[in-house]
Order: sequence, then structure tokens, then C-alpha cells
Amino acid sequence: MALRAPGLPLEPVQRPLPAPGAGQVRIAVTACGVCRTDLHVVDGDLAFPGRAVVPGHEVVGRVDATGAGVHDLHPGQRVGVPWLGWTCGRCDHCRAGRENLCREARFTGWQLDGGYASHLLADARFVLPLPDRYADEQAAPLLCAGLIGHRAYAMALRLTGADAHRIGLYGFGAAAHLVAQVAVHDGRSVFAFTRPGDAAAQALARGLGATWAGDSDAAPPAALDAAILFAPVGALVPAALRDVRAGGTVICAGIHMSDIPSFPYALLWGERRLASVANLTRADGEAFLRVAAEVPLAVTTRRYALADANLALDDLRHGRFAGAAVLVP
Repeated sequence: MALRAPGLPLEPVQRPLPAPGAGQVRIAVTACGVCRTDLHVVDGDLAFPGRAVVPGHEVVGRVDATGAGVHDLHPGQRVGVPWLGWTCGRCDHCRAGRENLCREARFTGWQLDGGYASHLLADARFVLPLPDRYADEQAAPLLCAGLIGHRAYAMALRLTGADAHRIGLYGFGAAAHLVAQVAVHDGRSVFAFTRPGDAAAQALARGLGATWAGDSDAAPPAALDAAILFAPVGALVPAALRDVRAGGTVICAGIHMSDIPSFPYALLWGERRLASVANLTRADGEAFLRVAAEVPLAVTTRRYALADANLALDDLRHGRFAGAAVLVP
């Protein structure tokens, strides 16, 4: 399913089966998650690369063929392909372990063809073996919702302090419903903020152990130590700053967000911190998948056929389901 230009529906296309080049693997796709970033690609919030795009960066499948120089992966092995698909390995960011900030980075489902397909090619360096405990459909959301959520959660703890106990999650979708379980497992209290009136998402949050769940325009019953924004709504930034205590942290976890409105300095004062998460690294992937292997995460999904990718994107846009959408070829 390919995007020919921003704003158009995805179209089914037939292409020859690609042969992997040096350092690449070909993967037969068995499941691909539908992420809000896919909406940003489809809507043109992210710059169109000038050619038809195959979205999808939460890809689960089996290695189908390997190119020259690939020794760590083998045909039949189950693997995942995340958002970060290639980096230069030479720049200051790459050499410093910040490959997520590489200026030449290429991303799966944007500059590189993604998993809304029967097969895709991937750089073997960025392919991740997956924990056995998750079926393909449940493993797919781990590859972006899980990875980005975990990076944002780790950053919130690093900036606020490991004693941060009350964690607010704004936008309780695919990422939040996973990171909430990790936080609860760690003994923290989760406060879930949803679209106003989204009773299903609030019920899911409570069912996963959230201390409190309510509308995004409501105040939590106690000041938060840290807040993570998954909803791409700039107006939530001053709201979250208002909800965190002095010394607290607000993390913006999306790749795109609507404009942040002006707000009084008093909301930032008190040594509150405001930071963003950009993409992810291979180390993030390895760290989170170790957590996922140890913590039995309940992954809530809604299955769609690959041919129904436009319906899945529209349902995601309008919040018609709780958890994560997954395409199955």
C-alpha cells in the first residue's frame, strides 16, 4: 500500500520481489503496526521524499533472504524493523552514541519503504530479534510505540530523578498503554489523560493499573513528578507544565506536534524541565526488548487486513479504538 502524494489515500501496487544488497536482508512481513507517525507521513506533516512511499515502521516478519556480508541473521528468523533504518555512522552524533540525531539518518516507512507490504528490504544493522513471548500481532507495536515510550520514560526518570513516582501520560494510545505497564511494574503511579470523553481509553488505563484516568483538560488529583506527551497537541504542553511539581519534567515524545501556545513563565519556573525525544537508537531497541522479555506486557491491538490500511489510518485519526492497530498481509 503506497502513498503517491501527501493527502491522497494509499493505493495498492504490485512490485517485483526485491533482492537484498550487501548488508541487507529481505523480510517477509507477517504484521505491521499502524503508528501516528504514519499519519504525519500521509498528511504531509513530514516532508514528502519525492517518490511513492510505503509506510510502516513497526514491522514483524521472517528473514526471507540475506545479502552479502550478513552473518548475524538467517533465513526463517523472526525479527522486527523499527523507525530508524539507517545512519551514516561517521558524524559526531553517531560516534557519540546519539545516532538518533544523525543528520543523514533514513527512516523506515518514510525515506525507506516500510511494512505496509508483503516484503521489505532492511539494513541488517538495524534489524532487531524479538522476544518469543509475543505473537506477531502483539510484537508489532513494541517496535515504535514501545521503543519511543521507553526512551521517553527513561528520559523522564533521568531528568527528574529515579525517585519520580507520579507519572502522567497524555494521550493514552499505543505507546502509553505499554509504558504505563512498565511504570506500574516499577512501582510508580500512572495518571492517564485521554481525549475528553474517551471512556474506552480511560477504562483500558485503569485496567492496566493506572491510579487515575481522566480527560486531558482535567487536573490530576495530585501534582505529577513527570509527564510524557504522546498526543501531538501543542496546547497540552502548558497544561502538563501546570500539572507537574517544581523540579518536575515534561517530555514531548512525538515526532510532530501542533504549535505550542504562549504561556506564562511561571509555568516553567521552579526548575521545571521541558524536553523532546527524537527518534531512537539501536541501544534503545535492545534495552526495551529486554524489558519486554521480562515484563509480560498486555498488548491491546485491533487487526486490519493490509488492503484496509486506509481504514486503519482513519480509525487511528479519529480515536475509534483503544491500543494499537496492526495490519496483517
